[in-house]
Amino acid sequence: MTFYVALLRGVNVGGNKMVAMAELRDMLTKLGFEDAKTLLQSGNVVFRGPAKAPAKIEQQLEAAMAKHFGLSCDYHVRTAEELQAAIDANPLKAEAKKDPSHLLVSFYRDPLDKAKVKAAQAAITGPEIVRCDGRHLYAFYPDGVGNSKASAVIEKTLGVRGTARNWNTVLKLAALTAAP
Repeated sequence: MTFYVALLRGVNVGGNKMVAMAELRDMLTKLGFEDAKTLLQSGNVVFRGPAKAPAKIEQQLEAAMAKHFGLSCDYHVRTAEELQAAIDANPLKAEAKKDPSHLLVSFYRDPLDKAKVKAAQAAITGPEIVRCDGRHLYAFYPDGVGNSKASAVIEKTLGVRGTARNWNTVLKLAALTAAP
């Protein structure tokens, strides 16, 4: 059995696309996955299942979400190993250690265009730092995300949407994949 981490985009934000985490765990169990655990209310779930390509699981979960909840929602799925690799690849380790709540990791389905990431960094007028590694974007917001215009610049420049989690949440999800 393989441990997976699924990150839902845009659920339970601002009263939109409300999904009860208990119902999400039940949906996963009905699909044949095991040991589903959720973290926070923002759509983070860890579970075990037969080895499959994460892209296949994304499709399966998105279809089940539409059927079970009547909602359209992007899923970004990583194996436990892929999540650990994203943690290990963090190019902003000093910022993560100093201020983990202001470091966000955005998860995407496809590798990011490094030239577009450099263009996003160049277009940011504030103190934010943006780096990428494959399908992950690491963004440090020293003054907080709510006070920054960088997120809109990043999304517009990259031309693709992912889903972001702060560093503390990423580490907690990795810890859940290690739990028995």
